Amino acid sequence: MSELSKLLLEMRTVLFGSDQSEPNADACEQLTREFFKEDTLRLLIASLPKLAMGPRRDATHVVANLQRQRVDTKLIACTYLEANFDIMDTLILGYEDGDVALTYGAIARECIRHQSVARYVLESEHMKKFFSFLQIPNFDIASDAQATFKVKYNSQLLESSSYITKRHAVKLLGDILLDRSNSAVMVKYVSSLDNMRILMNLLRLFVANQNKPPEIISVLIANRSKLLRFFSDFNIDRGR
Repeated sequence: MSELSKLLLEMRTVLFGSDQSEPNADACEQLTREFFKEDTLRLLIASLPKLAMGPRRDATHVVANLQRQRVDTKLIACTYLEANFDIMDTLILGYEDGDVALTYGAIARECIRHQSVARYVLESEHMKKFFSFLQIPNFDIASDAQATFKVKYNSQLLESSSYITKRHAVKLLGDILLDRSNSAVMVKYVSSLDNMRILMNLLRLFVANQNKPPEIISVLIANRSKLLRFFSDFNIDRGR
């Protein structure tokens, strides 16, 4: 563990530079290539519980930086994770480990920045677990879980460039929030102005789409009078 701690610090210095020098692009590319050539990420995650707080922070920064590093214009971190989705199982379930939950959560958020990885988590059983993680008595852990659930769901799914991804994300969100057992979560969600803006923009996109699928048209027509009544009292500011 002592040797691993030193290596993590060295990798962080390569990727972020130091007070005396900026990071070298070639060195960063070589480190990224070698890191994902073997199962280094999996081994590092398995070692997190044995590391001290300082090295854990270094590990988080290293993994976060590597997610953005390109090798031959490709994000090989994404390619690696797509071939090893089970790593996300370990990271998400890490919220159940109070000692390293925050480290697992921070690394999970960095990995979920890749849309394919976010989709895997969305379609897995882990989505249900987030509601229990949000109620963990430890405030810091519960807040971290909320950050992972809220930010990535909004930015990676509801605001995705893919129409299909948006459609599935909205359907799942509706199913979750309208479930009676999640009423408390639903109240919190609809109390957010940011969440309202995202969903209003989505509705605008569905209506403005010139090539609306037949099922979308049917839903809009069936609810036309309700929508008109709903928007009748809105003060629309075209500048916003």
